[in-house]
Amino acid sequence: MERLDAGTSSYDLARNADAANAEPSTGRAKDWRPRRWLRLTLPAMLLLLWLLAASFGGPTFGKLSGVSTNDQSSFLPASAESTEASEWQKKFSDSGAIPAIVLFSSSNELTPGQLAELGEFGSALSAVPGLQGPPTPGTSPVAGPLPSQDGKAVEFIVPVADTENLKTVVAALRESVEQNTPAGLTSYVTGPAGLSADLSSAFGGIDGILLLVALLAVLIILLIVYRSIVLPFLVLLTSVFALTASILLVYAFASWGWIVLNGQSQGILSILVIGAATDYSLLLVSRFKEALHQVQDRWAAIGRAVRASWEPILASAGTVIVALLCLLISDLNSNRSLGPIAAIGIVFSFTASLTLLPALLVLFGRAAFWPFRPAVRSAEEGTHRKLSPSAAVPGLAGISGAWRRVGSMVARRPRISWMAAVLLLVAGAAGVLQLQANGVPQTALILKQSDAVDGQKALAQHFDAGSGSPVVVIAQQASQERVIEKLEQTPLISSVSVYQGSGRPDPEALPLVREGRVLVNATLDTAADSAEAENTVLQLRSELKQIDSGILVGGATAVALDTNLTAQSDLFKIIPLVLVVILLILMLLLRSVLAPVLLIGSVVLSYLAALGVSALVFNNLFGFPGADAAVPLFAFVFLVALGVDYNIFLMTRVREESLRIGTRPGVLRGLGVTGGVITSAGVVLAATFAALGVIPILFLAQISFIVAFGVLLDTLIVRSILVPALAYDLGAVIWWPSRLSRRQ
Repeated sequence: MERLDAGTSSYDLARNADAANAEPSTGRAKDWRPRRWLRLTLPAMLLLLWLLAASFGGPTFGKLSGVSTNDQSSFLPASAESTEASEWQKKFSDSGAIPAIVLFSSSNELTPGQLAELGEFGSALSAVPGLQGPPTPGTSPVAGPLPSQDGKAVEFIVPVADTENLKTVVAALRESVEQNTPAGLTSYVTGPAGLSADLSSAFGGIDGILLLVALLAVLIILLIVYRSIVLPFLVLLTSVFALTASILLVYAFASWGWIVLNGQSQGILSILVIGAATDYSLLLVSRFKEALHQVQDRWAAIGRAVRASWEPILASAGTVIVALLCLLISDLNSNRSLGPIAAIGIVFSFTASLTLLPALLVLFGRAAFWPFRPAVRSAEEGTHRKLSPSAAVPGLAGISGAWRRVGSMVARRPRISWMAAVLLLVAGAAGVLQLQANGVPQTALILKQSDAVDGQKALAQHFDAGSGSPVVVIAQQASQERVIEKLEQTPLISSVSVYQGSGRPDPEALPLVREGRVLVNATLDTAADSAEAENTVLQLRSELKQIDSGILVGGATAVALDTNLTAQSDLFKIIPLVLVVILLILMLLLRSVLAPVLLIGSVVLSYLAALGVSALVFNNLFGFPGADAAVPLFAFVFLVALGVDYNIFLMTRVREESLRIGTRPGVLRGLGVTGGVITSAGVVLAATFAALGVIPILFLAQISFIVAFGVLLDTLIVRSILVPALAYDLGAVIWWPSRLSRRQ
C-alpha cells in the first residue's frame, strides 16, 4: 500500500483517487464525454421533464388542503372500539353533524332583559347556512337557550351539517354571534365544531408561510456556505421542483382515496423534501467542485461527481424510504399514510438531485460558483502548496481550518474523544424520563389565541365541562336500564340520557332503537379531553363489559384515548423493525457487520439524548402540558433515518479512503474532506425542520424542536467526534468481517 507522508498534497490524493478508476493501458481516468448532440439534448430533455412536472405540480400545492382532513377519528383503525361506536352512531343519525356550542357569559347574573333577548337568538343562529335541517317542519335545529345553574351564562347547541366547509360555517356563526351579542355579555363559538375549525385555521400557514420560511432559511445558509450568487438558487430550484413533483403524486393519491392526508403529513412532506433534496445536492456539488479542481471539462467533472456520490445518496435515500415505509404496519391511519407520503417526497428528492441538478451544473459549469470559480490545479501547484502543521499526521495532508484541528484531536486522543462524546449524550438521554408523551388535551393543541379554546375554559366555569362532547354508549335495548344505572353511579358523570332522535330529550318519548340497540349519552362534569375523562372511559369499558360484552363506549374522549393507546403500541412495533432494516442496509453498503452496529448504536443514543433534552425544554422552558403519544415515534423515524444519512456520507468516504491509504489515515481524510459539506447539510436540515415551528400546532412545534436539535447533535457530536474517534481507535477491525479489516 502507498505510504502517505508529510509531502502528500490534496492534489496528490485526488490524483491517486483518479488512478483507482484509471484505464490500465493509459493511466488516465475514464471520464465520460458524450457526443455533441447528446451534450445539447440531454440537459434540455431533463429540464423539460422537470418543468412539465412543476407546471402541473405547482398549482396543485394550494389544493392539498382540499383533500386533507384533520378529523382525529379518521386516524383510527376500523378495529378501535371508538371507531365501531362511531359506525353505530351513524345508524342512529345519518346527518354526520358536528355540534358547535355558542356560549354567552357574564361576570354577573343575567338580567331578565338579557335572558329575554337571548331567548330570541336561536332563530338568528338557525339562519346561518350549513346547519343541520330542523327535526320537524317549523322547528329549529338549534337547542337552546340553556341557562347555567349559576345564572351567569347561556348556551346554544348548534349542529353543523356541512362538515366539508366547517371553517366557513363556523366563521359565519361567529359573525352572526358577534353582531347579535347583547351589551355586557361575552360570546364564544366553541365545542367540537369550533375546535376543529380553529385547528384547521392553525394549519392554514402550511400552504404558504411554512414553505416561504423554510426556503428563505435554506437560501441564507447556502449563500454563506458557497459564497456564490448562482449556486444556492440552483440547489433551491432542485428542491422546489422535487417538492412540486411530490405534491402532484400525493394529491392524486389523496383524491383517489388511497391515502389519508392531514395537516401534519402535509407540513412534514414540504420540510422533508426541501431538507433532503438540499442535503443530497450539497454532496453532489461538493464532489463536482472537487472534480473541477482536477479536470477542465465540465462533462468529465459531472461524470466524476455523479460516480462518486450516487451510491451514498442512494443508500441515504434508501434508509429514509425504508424507515418511512415501516410506518405502514402502524395501526393509526395517520401514521400509516405518512409513510408513503414522505417516501414519495424522498424518491423525488433523490431523483432531482441526480438528474435535474447535474443538468443545471453542466449547463452553468464553473459559472455556477461565481464569483469564486474553481480552477484546475496542476501537479506542481499541488506539490508546492503550503502544508499545514498537521500534514505530518497521516490522512490530514491538505486539510486546513477547523477540520484539521478536529482531526488532530481525534488522532491524538481517540479514546478520550469518543468516551467524552458518549458521556455527553448519556447525560442528555437521562432527561427522557421527564418526557410526558401520553397525549394532551385537544384545547392544548393550538398554540395561538383561539376563540374555541377560550370558550371551552369559559364553558367549564358555568356548565358541565363535557357538555357538547358526551361519552357515547351503544348497548342492547334489554340492557338499557342497567347501563343507565351504572352510568349514573359513575363519578364525573353529571347526566345521562337515552337518544330519542333529533331535538330536545322528552321524558315521555320512547328511545330510538336500531337493530335492537340504543344509544346512551353520558355528559361528563370534567373536560372531555382531560386525563380524568379518559380514565372514566377506561373504567366504563371495564365495568359495562360485565353487563354485556357487546357494549361499545365511544365519543370524542374515547377517540382521543384510542389514538393515544394505538400510538404507544406502534412505538414498540415499529422502532425495532426500523433498526433492523437500516442495519441490513448499512451492512450491504459498508460490507461490514461491526461498523453498522456501532453506527446504529450512535444514532440511537443521539435520539435518546435529543428526546431527553427536548423533554426538559418542553417542561421547564416552554411550559407545554405534555406531548402527543406519536411524538417519540415520529422523532425516532426522522432522527434515526436522517442521522444515519450523515454517517453514511462520512463512512462511505472513509471506506473509499481506507482502501487507498489505510483505515486510520482514511478516517481522518474522510472526516476532513466531508466535514464542511456534512455540517452544512446538517445545518440546512435543522433549519428546515425548525421552520415547522411557525405553524402554531403543538405536535409540529415539538417535532420541529426535537428533530432540529437532534440533527445538530448528530452533525456536531456524533458524526464529527464520536464516530471518527471510535473508528480511529478500533482501526481496521471496524470493517470486520470484510477483507479490509485484515489489511494493515
